[in-house]
Amino acid sequence: MDPKLSDLARLRRVRDRMDREYEQPLDVNALAQDALMSPGHFSRAFRAAYGETPYQYLMTRRIERAMALLRVGEMSVTEVCFAVGCSSLGTFSSRFTELVGMPPSVYRREHAEALPGVPACVAKQVTRPIRNREATPAARP
Repeated sequence: MDPKLSDLARLRRVRDRMDREYEQPLDVNALAQDALMSPGHFSRAFRAAYGETPYQYLMTRRIERAMALLRVGEMSVTEVCFAVGCSSLGTFSSRFTELVGMPPSVYRREHAEALPGVPACVAKQVTRPIRNREATPAARP
């Protein structure tokens, strides 16, 4: 098998693990070990393959899940923070605000039950956080 293809296969397995275990304490060293790569090579290869660092990818998954939990409205922002695997409320809030465009408490208040009756898979796509909102393509004339 082509070495690049085997690297991509290992990266995909690690990315899938991040999707499944987002609430667990995952660090680059452990993820790199799973991919059979050094931490530096893993980070570079992951970014080249997926367009963001492993940390950015993991935080985006955590924020997506947090958005879903906040829409339900049964948990406080602090409970949601810890439920999605973040260990710092400040870091969680700043990353949430960066990706979503508003603080988690405001999102919770404004989006509680915002999508009643919409299947979770559709709601996830519609509400997916967009990294670098300022870089969204402008409307064409």
